[in-house]
Amino acid sequence: MVCSMVKRGLLGAALGAGTLFLVFGTSAPSYVKTAFNRMRQSAKDSIDPRFEIDRARNEIASLQPAFNQNKETLARAEVAAERLQKEIGEVQASLTQQKSTIEGLAAQLRSGDYRLTAYADGSADVVKARLENRLDQYRATEAVLTEKQELLRAKQQMITAAHDKLDSLRTQRSMLLTRLAKIEARLQSIEASQEDSEFNFDSSALSRAREAVAGLEEKLDVMSHRIAIDQKYGDIEGKATCADPARDVLKEVEAKFGPAPASKTGNKSL
Repeated sequence: MVCSMVKRGLLGAALGAGTLFLVFGTSAPSYVKTAFNRMRQSAKDSIDPRFEIDRARNEIASLQPAFNQNKETLARAEVAAERLQKEIGEVQASLTQQKSTIEGLAAQLRSGDYRLTAYADGSADVVKARLENRLDQYRATEAVLTEKQELLRAKQQMITAAHDKLDSLRTQRSMLLTRLAKIEARLQSIEASQEDSEFNFDSSALSRAREAVAGLEEKLDVMSHRIAIDQKYGDIEGKATCADPARDVLKEVEAKFGPAPASKTGNKSL
């Protein structure tokens, strides 16, 4: 069953690759790579900036254990350098003593005085053999001294570089924290601006409200003008549809045509 699933998976992959090759030809790998990069960038862009800030803060915090470990290593290196410096001093003191012995043996050999401290007498061969042994030992000690001095210089250079790195790491950490604080403050400012923009007033609704009010104002103006026109012109037969209450039309008629004759009783027709 597992083999069957693997075969189906391989077959599907082969068909997919074949389809891509048929559609895009030899450029298919480039399309696939571009699509993958775009998807990856889209995924990164979708990450919350707050999450990225926390991730950066954690990365900065992770510098502390390495900083402490390097301090411990540096302390051990400084102790080792101090011990090596002490050893070098001891070797230099030994060389001084060996030199004194060599010079004494050489003086004996030159003067012919072969008396030795540990013996009652001696000979030129004995003194010469001891001088050769002491000289070889001196040269070997010099080589040890040179080796220790070179090692000390290397350790001192390493210690100096370690101090510089610790100082640089501490400075860089401080700078990163400052930059991160600025980024967080900037993000808070942007989020505050976004919160202000959440109070979205519908401009189209405001326009419709203004249009409705303007329409009402226009409608009232038309009604007012219509009343004035009705009062002036009346209907098509000339009869006013609305009387002007401020106008005494009977006086106007009497002034124009004289007093009206007495009306006959019962004749109320207008």
